[in-house]
Amino acid sequence: MSQSLMQLALDQANEAYEAGEVPVGAVIVNDQGEVIAAARNRVIELKDATAHAEILAIRAGGEKLGSERLTDCDLYVTLEPCTMCAGAISFARLRRVYFGCSDPKGGGVDHGACFFQQATCHHRPEVYGGISEVEAAEMLKRFFKEKRD
Repeated sequence: MSQSLMQLALDQANEAYEAGEVPVGAVIVNDQGEVIAAARNRVIELKDATAHAEILAIRAGGEKLGSERLTDCDLYVTLEPCTMCAGAISFARLRRVYFGCSDPKGGGVDHGACFFQQATCHHRPEVYGGISEVEAAEMLKRFFKEKRD
């Protein structure tokens, strides 16, 4: 199941890629595996530095469920969340985070601040990395290569 849900996140990332945004996509599912939210990076489009896929998916999921807490929900995201998104994930009380490729430069889960490992983190989701890692990494590499060329 995690592969097919990550594919939905990759589809969102591809939409971001086509729109000229950093290709990151996110999907939130409830405990029955039903998709309650899907989003892609929209930082440039919305002129909003916080419009990361994870943040937008959390907002949409909260609206759909009528709650700021997404307990019993899981997040699938194509790139290791940054520290800002890790904070939002914690505050939303997401149960699990599945991510595609690691982000040694900007990640905040397994790299950088390692947000969920801090004593001040009140909620720590289970975290699983490397889901569809190659596909997620290839899309990001291709995007940034095209930006440099």
